[in-house]
Amino acid sequence: MAGIGFELRKLLKKESYLGLLQAYSYAGIISSGPWILSIVGVLLIGFFSLSVVIPRVAVQQFQVSVTYLLATSLIVTGPLQLAFTRYVADRLFEKKDDMIVPNFLGAQLVTLLIAGGLGTILFFTLFRDMGVFYRLLMLAAFVQLCLIWIATIFLSGMKRYTAIVWVFALGYGTTVAAALLLRPWGLEGLLSGFVFGHYLMLCGLWFLILQHYPIKFFIDFDFLRHHRMFHSLIWTGLFYNLGIWFDKLLFWYAPETSHAIIGPLRASPIYDLPIFLAYLSIIPGMAVFLVRIETDFVEFYERFYRAVREGASLEMIESLRNEMVFTIRQGLAEIVKIQGITILVVFALGKLLLNWLGMSELYQQLLYIDLIAAGLQMVFLAILNIFFYLDKRRLVVLLTGIFVVSNAVLTSVSIAIGPSWYGYGFALSLLLSVCAGMVFLSDKLEKLEYETFMLQ
Repeated sequence: MAGIGFELRKLLKKESYLGLLQAYSYAGIISSGPWILSIVGVLLIGFFSLSVVIPRVAVQQFQVSVTYLLATSLIVTGPLQLAFTRYVADRLFEKKDDMIVPNFLGAQLVTLLIAGGLGTILFFTLFRDMGVFYRLLMLAAFVQLCLIWIATIFLSGMKRYTAIVWVFALGYGTTVAAALLLRPWGLEGLLSGFVFGHYLMLCGLWFLILQHYPIKFFIDFDFLRHHRMFHSLIWTGLFYNLGIWFDKLLFWYAPETSHAIIGPLRASPIYDLPIFLAYLSIIPGMAVFLVRIETDFVEFYERFYRAVREGASLEMIESLRNEMVFTIRQGLAEIVKIQGITILVVFALGKLLLNWLGMSELYQQLLYIDLIAAGLQMVFLAILNIFFYLDKRRLVVLLTGIFVVSNAVLTSVSIAIGPSWYGYGFALSLLLSVCAGMVFLSDKLEKLEYETFMLQ
């Protein structure tokens, strides 16, 4: 997200409550806008289709199908997302702008081949008993989503955050309209609207990219050459996305916590609804995360390394390091404070919220646990972001590895123990990851001057 701080600083310079509100609102829209738009879009399609789509179970089948599409596409493209973004950043630093678009097209072709190949295998194996039209729509949507994630992360590297939000708004607006128009055709109609809306979204992302950089040659695969992408970022992308989805996958396929929805796809209503509500609670934390990390921290981070490069005195370098450490502590503390307030508000309104949504109060305990887990995930993301700035890529691999393994083990144990322990596996895995991250971060900040000079 490097670069968003410039816009936030301009808003904060107004030194007024309005400027502060604008900064946090802007950060919230940039960080959560596309994600919220996708959630709201799918929910609106389901809500307005219940009275039209026959049988009504087709609406649930549509929402579960989309959930699996999102999960698998993020996991499949995870290894390429961070690594390719770093490759692009390095080429921009070298002033080799002419290499950007050809390698982006190369990355899109590689993604197309991998996603298309995997989707085709599933088409003829796990989904072989489903209708041909449903399978074709699922294949098309899966490939589109994989291409969209790579294009979105690429545009984020170009600092086109507002444009991304507008493209997602257009895409999901079209998705909702098309799906509602085609809903008389049932599940296939809803999926057709989803595919059409995401096709427009992909075209919009491509347009923004192709108009921004010169095209001297069509396609290139330089990013696949040896040492052109960091293996640590490939593993980080895979582990982080696996970690996020592993507990959901285990609940979806544990017989005691799930039931079949369509073909090989299963769902776990007892787990899915509370975790969905809990994730909505991190929007304030995401806004604070961007404002604090991308303004205060980045400012002292840049001043510290500029002082190192330009030969400032040791006293000045140590002073700037202390200021940077202070801003990190302030930023993390503010994220914890805001997220804590959000959790307390939801705790207080828990029963009313569940009743308003027509959910049983039996979900209340699991909702509370998931709220804490979502807050911990927000802190974990902030820690990873700081390590990325410090270029401690191996530590990030270790932390995300701890996250995915502990989530798999602890969630399995929680399912085996019984319903009263559901959700604790995910929460404890994040608590373990955050604690490990804090220990590593404290150690690295203490040795920052030494490692900056001695590891060159």
